[in-house]
Amino acid sequence: MRTNELGQPIGEPVPGWTPRPRPDAEVLKGRYCRLERLDPDRHASELYAADRLDTRGESWTYLAYGPFGTLDEYRAWAEPAAAGTDPLFYTVISTDPNERPGPVGVLSLLRIEPAMGVIEVGHVHYSPLLQRRRAATEAQFLLASYVFDELGYRRYEWKCDALNAPSRAAAQRLGYSFEGIFRQAVVVKGRNRDTAWYSMIDDEWPRLRERFARWLHPDNFDADGRQLSPLGAADPAPERHGDG
Repeated sequence: MRTNELGQPIGEPVPGWTPRPRPDAEVLKGRYCRLERLDPDRHASELYAADRLDTRGESWTYLAYGPFGTLDEYRAWAEPAAAGTDPLFYTVISTDPNERPGPVGVLSLLRIEPAMGVIEVGHVHYSPLLQRRRAATEAQFLLASYVFDELGYRRYEWKCDALNAPSRAAAQRLGYSFEGIFRQAVVVKGRNRDTAWYSMIDDEWPRLRERFARWLHPDNFDADGRQLSPLGAADPAPERHGDG
């Protein structure tokens, strides 16, 4: 452990650190999807139609907005969302030959802190056309790779309602480390929300990048696009996640 001249423990130095660029990519391309900046004129109609396949509205329970009853209501949310830079929204465009092509979900980068090299992924809303598809995982990989490999951020965060079991399972599957619960963090739709915090950091990213690459390789899928090995199979890293 490092100490200062007073004998107090201090953190490791970060030599040559400078503030990171703000994210501004218009398009990020993968094998099974591409991410485009959210554009209501080009994306809203198809996103709304895809979202409507969730007939019970379960995918909106833990978000601060939605579900939307009409396309006009959806556009009224999408237009200011698309105009902002924090959150910076992307549309997930499916290009998977095994799936219906086109806009199928959104996600964003937010709480962007270039001086500290910290950024968060959030506002993730996947329609039934994207849920449990390989493009869903690739969309997360594309953003993480952009954050670490291109922009050089040090810390990438995932936060969700502590009661949102699918989101917490997704964070663990993707390789985030559980860091704890912030009790009574916010009020959402008139309800209390305790927030579960997860993160990955730059030192972990090379191993996680390789794990994503193995899983996303075409050889890991059968002719119908079903995985042969799960994400993280044969990963030698120890399990680091708590259960909250």
